[in-house]
Amino acid sequence: MANKGKKKSANAGSNIAENRRARHDYFIENTMTAGLVLQGWEVKSLRAGRANLAEAYVMLRNGEVWLTGAHFSPLLSASTHVEADPVRTRKLLLNKNEIRTLIGAVERKGYTLVPLRLFWSHGFAKVAIGLA
Repeated sequence: MANKGKKKSANAGSNIAENRRARHDYFIENTMTAGLVLQGWEVKSLRAGRANLAEAYVMLRNGEVWLTGAHFSPLLSASTHVEADPVRTRKLLLNKNEIRTLIGAVERKGYTLVPLRLFWSHGFAKVAIGLA
């Protein structure tokens, strides 16, 4: 009876897409969770489970972190007035210390950043990235 009045969201902590190939191709040493900057049609597409991380990778550019190559299939009914680009580059949201850590690992130590999975956390879309 401790959860009386609280309704757990159906998508809380649930996976949207997973990059199974990443753990096979790379040895993942560390993982981080980052938020995504998305457009409205992309959120609807993720809620429908229409995302693919198979060809995706993470880039560092001008002190910012970007998800490139992730494919979010647009729904036919969502945003007919917006030109949907399913593989556009999306910005990842991390704090400065996390970005500095990633820049140090990638530029000085030769690591690669790989997206591992997309998931919901408290109603927000998140991506788990691995330092490989």
